[in-house]
Amino acid sequence: MTTGLRTLVAALALFATLFAVGGFIASQDKEPEPEPIRQAPKPIDPRQWRIGKLIDDVEFTDVDGKQGKLSDYKGKVLVIAITNSGCPICKKFAPALNEHHEAWAKQGVEFLLLNPMEHETLDDCKAAIKRYGFKARYVHDPKAALARALKADTTGDCFVLDGSRTLRYRGAVSDQYGFGYALDAPRVAYLNNALKDVLAGRELHTPATWAPGCELDLEAAEPAGDITWHNRVSRIIQHNCERCHRDGENGPFTLVSYADVKGNRAMVRRQVARKLMPPWFANPEHGDFSNDMSLSDDDRNALLSWIDNGCPEGDAKDAPAPLKWTKGWLIGEPEVVYELPQVEKIPAQGTVSYKYQIVTTSFEEDRWVKAMEIRPTATQNVHHVLVFLEFAKGHPRAHEQPNDRGGLNGYFMGMVPGMGHVEFDDGMGKFLPKGAKLHFQMHYTTNGEEAEDRTKLGLIFCKERPKIEVVTKGIANPFFSIPPGADNHEVKSSFTLDRKTRLLSFCPHMHVRGKAYRYVAHMPDGTEKILLDVPRYDFNWQLLYILREPIDLPKGTKIVCHGWFDNSDKNPANPDPKATVRFGEQTWEEMQIGYINWYALE
Repeated sequence: MTTGLRTLVAALALFATLFAVGGFIASQDKEPEPEPIRQAPKPIDPRQWRIGKLIDDVEFTDVDGKQGKLSDYKGKVLVIAITNSGCPICKKFAPALNEHHEAWAKQGVEFLLLNPMEHETLDDCKAAIKRYGFKARYVHDPKAALARALKADTTGDCFVLDGSRTLRYRGAVSDQYGFGYALDAPRVAYLNNALKDVLAGRELHTPATWAPGCELDLEAAEPAGDITWHNRVSRIIQHNCERCHRDGENGPFTLVSYADVKGNRAMVRRQVARKLMPPWFANPEHGDFSNDMSLSDDDRNALLSWIDNGCPEGDAKDAPAPLKWTKGWLIGEPEVVYELPQVEKIPAQGTVSYKYQIVTTSFEEDRWVKAMEIRPTATQNVHHVLVFLEFAKGHPRAHEQPNDRGGLNGYFMGMVPGMGHVEFDDGMGKFLPKGAKLHFQMHYTTNGEEAEDRTKLGLIFCKERPKIEVVTKGIANPFFSIPPGADNHEVKSSFTLDRKTRLLSFCPHMHVRGKAYRYVAHMPDGTEKILLDVPRYDFNWQLLYILREPIDLPKGTKIVCHGWFDNSDKNPANPDPKATVRFGEQTWEEMQIGYINWYALE
């Protein structure tokens, strides 16, 4: 495997779209049900969450230095919202908490924002107040005295106490945001409903819900064990987490120092134990991929054991040398940089439709690209970027990229968090026709504060025409129909190779109803081979799966792509379980495209 192939990290083909529609069918075959990636608030047994119990009269000090205790609110309804400055769920719900505070204060309801993070400072709290415009009283609780009295175990949780300090509600603000999804607006306003019932003096319809957020560990064990931060865990974090979880990158909080990781230990444990972090979703039984980001069993067990043993720091003399991350362009200084002609404004909350902008190139000759990189300016808000080519009229190769289906054909470059650049070895390159227009498709997500973005694309060119032209192709089915309520609807697409081909990588693409994906090669001799199996597809991670050793397929091989969709109300990301869903560009519509990156061998 050459260096160039190993570094096809984002660009080669998160997405391309020469639709090869053929041999696709739909069925309702059942597949094994893995643990869901998307999780929404849900009602839980209130007896397990101390509903109806008296909460201890704990003292606290707010960020302004003013002391208080819960009994100060005697006779008043009090909302205590668990928050911090790094949790992505807290960030998303910040505007909603402000709205709740403003609306309910008029009816005498008091609010406390409670930050129990041991590694966050008073300055971090004040920065969060300024960033999100919080007006409610904010309490920094690094020793977690109040949080322990509430038995809080996640951020994003809200506690409603009546005038006698009786816990009446515990749970989510609403179901607008959860793990792996976001909605335009709440379907169930849990906190609002609870406050209405409490003020009316009646029993609550839903007194307790599970609230998605960053898990807390307020009763940590005494540090023990041979595995320490300095001798083992720091190296695991360096090589598996720092790429995204460092200042200036798209991780929601930093995971660089001992304090960072210890302070976020409960959430690290949750995501690592569930194999959700680092993000990698390929079934290890099928395929060997050079960019496999998953932890080895040995590293995973070591990290989890370290957390369970109280996060011992160890001896600093065992610490590794810090990694030196490149600042600026990872490919080096580009020869040309294209940026969005207009600044894109991103709202603080809700979902954002795809944004489109066009850049016209001015080259008078065809070129081939040796390296390219996409760099957003709003790194916390960019879900993905796609750049498509539109050939100039009359170009001799214009027929290769027909401009149909809303301009989706002609993939050129793509970016998702952690995967945004590509560099080819000498003799390899990507074709850029003279006079082409570059269509930028921007997908933004909200994170609780307004932002602006002006994404850039940097290019470095081959000195001469390369011997190998890398091509991206989408094996797609744009003519499907997913019935309302179907929880495991299968859609197939296929493409038959018209020449001997060397496969380099894969990228399955569906939207928020996508749940699983699989590529299967049907050989001319009748044998079959599973090329890639993704049993838990996650729209939030449009990953490229790069083969460690390219696969050569003979002429006549039929590649069949299987995509399974959940259009039921069990899928919290589903915008409308009652809708019949068809092909479309926006996230509330669907796609079934199996991207492959390849070049011809004959």
